Amino acid sequence: MSAGPLIIEIVLTCFLAAILLHRYGDLRKQHVLVTLFTFIAWYFSFMIIFILPLDVSSTFYKQCLEERTRSLPVTTTTTIAPSNVTSSRNDTTTPKPSSHLLVRRAVIEEPCQMPVSHVPDNVLPTLWKIVYWTSQFLTWFLLPMMQSYSRAGDFTVAGKIKSAVIENALYYGTYFLIFGVCLIYVAARPDLNIDGEKLKVIGVTASNTWGLFLLVLLLGYGLVEVPRYVWNNAKHSYMLSRTYFKIAKQSTEKTEAEENLEDVLEEVKQASEKIRYNHSLRRHVETILEKCPDSVRNSVSRTEDYEDYNKSIETPSEKALVKLHRNVIYAMQTNKRHQTQWSMMMQKSFELEDRILNDMSIDKRYKHSFPVQRNRIVQRFFTPNIEWYWRCLCEPWVCRILAVILTIVSFMVVWSECLFFIKSPVLSIFAVFINLAKENYDYVYIELASILTIAYLCTCAYYSVFQIKILNYYYIAPHHQTNEYSLIFTGMLLCRLTPPMCLNFLGLIHLDSHVTHSENIHETAYTLIMGHMDVIPIISDGFNIYFPIMIVLLCICTYFSLGSRILHFLGINQFIGDDDLTSELVDEGKELVKRERRRLDRVADTEARRREWNTRFGDGSNLNRSVGARMDSPEDMKIRSGSSNQGSYTMPRVPNTYDKSELLNEAEPIDYSDAPVEGYTSPNSAAGYQAQAQQPRIKPQRPGTRVPPRGIFDDV
Repeated sequence: MSAGPLIIEIVLTCFLAAILLHRYGDLRKQHVLVTLFTFIAWYFSFMIIFILPLDVSSTFYKQCLEERTRSLPVTTTTTIAPSNVTSSRNDTTTPKPSSHLLVRRAVIEEPCQMPVSHVPDNVLPTLWKIVYWTSQFLTWFLLPMMQSYSRAGDFTVAGKIKSAVIENALYYGTYFLIFGVCLIYVAARPDLNIDGEKLKVIGVTASNTWGLFLLVLLLGYGLVEVPRYVWNNAKHSYMLSRTYFKIAKQSTEKTEAEENLEDVLEEVKQASEKIRYNHSLRRHVETILEKCPDSVRNSVSRTEDYEDYNKSIETPSEKALVKLHRNVIYAMQTNKRHQTQWSMMMQKSFELEDRILNDMSIDKRYKHSFPVQRNRIVQRFFTPNIEWYWRCLCEPWVCRILAVILTIVSFMVVWSECLFFIKSPVLSIFAVFINLAKENYDYVYIELASILTIAYLCTCAYYSVFQIKILNYYYIAPHHQTNEYSLIFTGMLLCRLTPPMCLNFLGLIHLDSHVTHSENIHETAYTLIMGHMDVIPIISDGFNIYFPIMIVLLCICTYFSLGSRILHFLGINQFIGDDDLTSELVDEGKELVKRERRRLDRVADTEARRREWNTRFGDGSNLNRSVGARMDSPEDMKIRSGSSNQGSYTMPRVPNTYDKSELLNEAEPIDYSDAPVEGYTSPNSAAGYQAQAQQPRIKPQRPGTRVPPRGIFDDV
């Protein structure tokens, strides 16, 4: 018995949640409470996934002990007759048992092997109570309120809480509807008495039923799309066309978000002009301006003045300001989300274009269109040659092999979901494998297989959430680009789906006695805390057993893309390979990527010229040396070069015919007889040379040519 593996998993899970939160969230900008409660939600959900396998292995060990205990009294009552007994009292010869009794006693006395991760019996139940009820409180009460509170436009705490409750009425309504139906059913039965324990079971039943319903819908989509997505990653041309299609759609949504933000900011400016400093609602306007970009705040602050406030001006009401505040928050978050998704898709398209170009490379060196920032150690070992062999040769085959493996696992999940309630013969594939490992006391395999299975179910479910267009209000972006609203949503979703998913997994491996209807199965500590739904037979014997069969129908619809084809028929653009509208959007996305690439190339060239200019003229000694060289005559330069060969200098500028022609081609004649303008410095003086050196040197134009206007290609 050792608590080492449990402590190690608790610590590693804590580090995993912290690393992911640091990668996706911005800890410096987001609120401390958002960071804290999101971390707790992620941490406790990951803890259920990684510690439940330890509970499973300990349950199998306890099951073995119970089987030994039940078989022991039968064998101890058996009398063993001695085979060699003499009638003499003085004979001290000991009796010898028969051979078949020796074999039977050896089987009985064979000890059950204890798992390395086994802990005392009271540890896991206490841990599950804390983890489960904390996660349930977060997912049903605190996190939804925080999510709505962050987007509420009210200016008081009570107003924001009220708006949050109203906005979450749909979530609470579905939950309380299920809870009310279950409560009415129990109250209508004369053989059941409602007490505190039964109310707790009804609440858990309502939560798990809601989660199981959503889980089945998400798994039906994810079990097909996840292997398909991995397989398509090996087809670079297909993925590039799909990315072009998404970019074209994202461009329209991004433009609409920018226009909506501009309209909202214009309303903010108008409200700021109407509500001046001496108005009682001015503090609300200042609160709204804090949510706006710096450019809007600066423009508004420049237009503020102390005018006559007694004149009649139609000012917005507090209710209108609340609505405006909510619109500003929503517009800013929507615009940030589209900007982030746009950058991510552009980066993905650049990577796919680079892969297609490098596939045809002859020198077998991977080349990037834009510089990639990497660690020195990674850059040292991950050379361009190694990168080419990995990305162009190995990675496609790895994706194909992994896709085949995931397809097999998805088939196993679908098969087991449809047949896990049949005990004899055992048709659940996961139950067969776990039982074989249990007989061989292979607890390491049991724990590892359980972790991988639950993790794959979570991946399929959460992948579906962020792929469905209806739930596109949330996004997960690395490099600290995920907003607070999406972080809270992911924590809420993890806490809501993980418990029913783990209960479903326990049913797949036949560790739920109320699913397999077996009395010889020892329950896990997690199941004892969650309780059974015997109070409501309709759910325990019907919905929770037969509803997962719907996964088969959903998988078939997903495989043939029936949902996408129906949405495409209704006018919602979907990626259909052989459709004219899809081809048009792909071409449009390709042009958008070309335009973005040209823009980035111009930015890179500008930065390169700026660095070159700073390198040449950034140092004051180089600047003085250049100015001194221009002030000297060619004869002085020859003498200086002959006297000293050390150092470097700049060749003097010799006037040529272009300078004369530039004066002759002026649009208007210059009157040199006028008095000198104030602040004017003669170019023939030392100060004039200093002023010329501080400005970038422009190459003179040839006679008869016109300088083109600047900035005409900025919008390309």
